[in-house]
Amino acid sequence: QVQLVEYGGGLVQAGGSLRLSCAASGHTLSTSPVAWFRQAPGKERDFVAHITWTGKNTYYRNAVKGRFTITRDNAKNTLYLEMNSLRPEDTAVYYCAAGRSRTIISPATERDYDYWGQGTQVTVSS
Repeated sequence: QVQLVEYGGGLVQAGGSLRLSCAASGHTLSTSPVAWFRQAPGKERDFVAHITWTGKNTYYRNAVKGRFTITRDNAKNTLYLEMNSLRPEDTAVYYCAAGRSRTIISPATERDYDYWGQGTQVTVSS
């Protein structure tokens, strides 16, 4: 059974930093494209960042470019999201997601991912 577990969320002041982690069990992330999504209160879940299974390519939503960095450690079967210069509008539940196959047609599309974590809350105070 595949499980993705996120941790590292919390409360931080605007301008601060957090590092989210997503640990996988029952599935090897080393051959999976993986991503982070987020869902703010009352809003739909949105794409945040994606990294290909090779780790060579990354994609970000415009609002987080230059502030967030997605990385992966295949030896630890773990995905990370380093978040700097946090803003109140980054407040959301953050989810990690992984694809079953190596190729994803549309990295920003939820339906292209097969496995999801339960989410971790990130709250940025002004």
